[in-house]
Amino acid sequence: MEDKIGRLIILIMCCSILKGAVSQVYSVGDESGWSSEVDYGSWSEKYNFTVGDVLGTHYIFVEFTYNKGQHNVFEVTESTYRTCDASSGVLAKYESGDDKVELTESKKYWFICNVSGHCLGGMRFGVDVKAGNTSSTNLDPTPSTNSGNAFDTWSLGLRIFAFQFLLRLFC
Repeated sequence: MEDKIGRLIILIMCCSILKGAVSQVYSVGDESGWSSEVDYGSWSEKYNFTVGDVLGTHYIFVEFTYNKGQHNVFEVTESTYRTCDASSGVLAKYESGDDKVELTESKKYWFICNVSGHCLGGMRFGVDVKAGNTSSTNLDPTPSTNSGNAFDTWSLGLRIFAFQFLLRLFC
């Protein structure tokens, strides 16, 4: 009997660990992706970006989808964002066409497309990531309608598989 109780306690602890890590993926520009035809200022204001919550680790990603070679993504300083001059102030460069950028800190992030004329044409935006919730309630950000559904499904499937594996292992 003690052996079964010990196994049950380990199973509950493992399930708690699996539930603690949460991630949210925002698809930049929603269905339109990263292109010159989107108002990114309005897009970024639609969502509440928050990192770190009391109930577990909360990861936030912004995903840029575009045709490789036609666009790119530079994470830049605010002054570089304002001038669209990437000769300085570049913090990171992404050029794969399917770039997922993790927003790990509570701060303002600035992104531009550095292809000639694109930044000045509107391919730039800032994301204000706020500190996590300090109360016992969990206020997750509102996801994009196209944000990470496959990832969420995969994550749920992984949790179910892990739960079944642990259940068979310990019971």
